[in-house]
Amino acid sequence: MARFWRKLALLAKIETVYGTDPTPTGADNAILAIDATYTPIEGQEVSRDLLTPYLGNQGIILTGTYGRLEFSVECAGSGAAGTAPAYGPLLRACGFAEVVDAGVDVEYAPVSAAFESVTLWYNRDGVKHALVGARGNVTIEFTPSGIPRWRFNFIGLTGTAAADTALPTTDFSDFITPVPVSKANTTFALHSLTTGPTERLSIDLGNQVEPRMLINYEACHIVDRRSSGSAVMEAALLATKNWDAIARGHTTGTMAVVHGTAAGNIVQIGAPKVQIGRYTEGQTQGIMNNTLPLMFLPDEGDDELLITVK
Repeated sequence: MARFWRKLALLAKIETVYGTDPTPTGADNAILAIDATYTPIEGQEVSRDLLTPYLGNQGIILTGTYGRLEFSVECAGSGAAGTAPAYGPLLRACGFAEVVDAGVDVEYAPVSAAFESVTLWYNRDGVKHALVGARGNVTIEFTPSGIPRWRFNFIGLTGTAAADTALPTTDFSDFITPVPVSKANTTFALHSLTTGPTERLSIDLGNQVEPRMLINYEACHIVDRRSSGSAVMEAALLATKNWDAIARGHTTGTMAVVHGTAAGNIVQIGAPKVQIGRYTEGQTQGIMNNTLPLMFLPDEGDDELLITVK
């Protein structure tokens, strides 16, 4: 019987105990995903290198195996200010702490300890895989006329063996309709420049996630974080914004992007200390632009990026 690529149920639930499956359900933990790709076996291949009287392939031994799951989720609010978005557990498993101010907003700030983990169930039209102890990285891109999407890349330990399992009934009611990136819906400010026409903004949390496959121990750890990004902005006169002097002077400044205007569907990302790297010149539609590499530096620690959903 044929299985269909578009029929997917993805569930995610924060673990109370690392690597212990908390049994997510379609009613409470469904993720409305886009462009999901699952790699069930990553790790090492060990050759046996046996010496025999004859030639031929001797096969390999798969060792240190773990799984990888990549997918996107639309960037939107939760529907009500001060309510965590349905994708909140994914951000938490990427090294963000979630702070809820009921009725006001939900903030996600990076942490450097006490990282949370998530169990992911991936069911592609009747075959279920489970990843436990999963941690990952997240990126996002804002492009005019497009829908911004969080792009998640998780690695985790293999949970229960893959099995033929009926697709669960899923509830996606906590995922609300996003708005496209546009002048009406989106504002962007960089180094106090609040009116610069912007063609693209990308942000990468920059987590380094490492599987630790040892004797008596297996886990996936976030071991480093180097947040970066880039902005493509219309080239301005130096009197308006001198990116050359800013880059050469290693000057830092703030960044703020606010997407959405209606309460319950606003996502903003702020950074207090952004350094500009080796910028380049280009053009789009015959109009000059600058591609500005961004480095998000911590100010007082664990504050280089702040995501606010309200």
